[in-house]
Amino acid sequence: MANKGNKKRRQFSLEEKMKVVEAVDSGKRKGDVAKEFGITPSTLSTFLKDRTKFEEKVREASVGPQRKRMRNALYDDIDKAVFAWFQEIHAKNILVTGSVIRKKALNLANMLGYDNFQASVGWLNRFRDRHGIALKAVCREDSDRLMNGLGIDKVNEWHAGEIIKLIADYSPDDIFNADETGVFFQLLPQHTLAAKGDHCRGGKKAKQRLTALFCCNASGTEKMRPLIVGRSANPHCLKNVRSLPCDYRANQWAWMTQDLFNEWLMQVDARMKRAERRILLLIDNCSAHNMLPRLERIQVGYLPSNCTAVPQPLNLGIIHTMKVRYRSYLLTQLLLKLHSSEDQGKVDIGRAIDMIAAAWWSVKQSTVVRCWQKAGIIPTELTDCDTEAAASEPEVAIEKLWHSVALATCVPNEIHFQDFVTADDDLIIAPELIDTEIIQGMEDAENRDEAGSEEEGEVSLPLQPKITITEAISNVQKLRQFLSTCVGVPDTVFGQLNGIDEYLMRKVTQTLVDSKITDLLQTK
Repeated sequence: MANKGNKKRRQFSLEEKMKVVEAVDSGKRKGDVAKEFGITPSTLSTFLKDRTKFEEKVREASVGPQRKRMRNALYDDIDKAVFAWFQEIHAKNILVTGSVIRKKALNLANMLGYDNFQASVGWLNRFRDRHGIALKAVCREDSDRLMNGLGIDKVNEWHAGEIIKLIADYSPDDIFNADETGVFFQLLPQHTLAAKGDHCRGGKKAKQRLTALFCCNASGTEKMRPLIVGRSANPHCLKNVRSLPCDYRANQWAWMTQDLFNEWLMQVDARMKRAERRILLLIDNCSAHNMLPRLERIQVGYLPSNCTAVPQPLNLGIIHTMKVRYRSYLLTQLLLKLHSSEDQGKVDIGRAIDMIAAAWWSVKQSTVVRCWQKAGIIPTELTDCDTEAAASEPEVAIEKLWHSVALATCVPNEIHFQDFVTADDDLIIAPELIDTEIIQGMEDAENRDEAGSEEEGEVSLPLQPKITITEAISNVQKLRQFLSTCVGVPDTVFGQLNGIDEYLMRKVTQTLVDSKITDLLQTK
């Protein structure tokens, strides 16, 4: 008689366990499912009992679906650090060998203070199994192709295959693109050449930069509220400010991070859930976009890596148009300063936020649609928007403004307005992980993204006294009187002024009603 104790115990991968659970969920009898997969009823009960554990593991991509056990790594912090590095490399489409991973693991282990850790072949195999990583041999030809040959062929392949499947179930109203850009918000025209090509990793110039995230849909009917990241968490100029035309966050480098991007994603997802909408969001593979949260109403599609300048709508003119408007606002500020006896100082973060948001909202629907069509994602026949350019008059006005400021501030002749607009296009918008940053991310430090309330050397406009609602209404009336003396004021300007007036009147009425009720309750 065979000894039951010598019977080899069968191991099931997470993928197999999920298939068992799905079979039960489909309505099959448990006894039939157990026979189909060759397991005992008690094993089936264990799978059903633990389903939440391994479903969550696979969903979070912390283990591969082929993994048979959910045992944690002996050196868990080393494991997490190596996986964070691997994700960064993988996002850039760089293939790595097992020996490269083992060397990186040893380096990170030394930085974490582990002298006895050995990145053996066995450790590598367990690491691969834990995270579902399939390593491939890399020849020189493949490496060169991946690093240097990613271009139009890859984009054409994406257009012909993946993107067609992604957009099949969505209308242009529900297809969005999100992207970040860096902004030197205090840049002067005469400093254009010095700023151009500057990646701005830190130092003095980092205090003069912001990162802005923009998002819009393919039909041009919806532009989301921008997210702007600065260095100072509590700038002096935003004291007493409770409402902004954007969302504002801060960290040490004014960069987009995984935490900030995921926070923004979750907020958008919540809005879509309240509106009972489902959307497709196209993004690139920058380091801030690598580890996404679980989303209910957003399907994320990644643009082809290393060539997003070709298929990304925001990169094809939308962000550029926003920067044209922002730079024109800066030039106007400079011109006013040149003809004013008052010392207005530099543009501070508060004013920059207002101007960036205003520039974003001024981007026309026709511009947005034209850029989506240029990206090859939305065919022309899918949209009804007139995409003909009709911006010759604004362009002429901006060029005149540029020449006036350039002449007054002695800007070199070789610098043109477009150079001024594109001077900060090369700014880094998200951290590229290096070993020290990976280790820092492993440490549970409270000050990881801490930003000071006041940056050293920050130039701010003097803090203005708080304006009462009565003063605000009075100022609107003065503005109305001024406009009445001007010739050719568009009706839209008066309409906007009426909207401001109505908002203030509703607010003051509500304030008076609330105060009367409070007085009435106190008398009783």
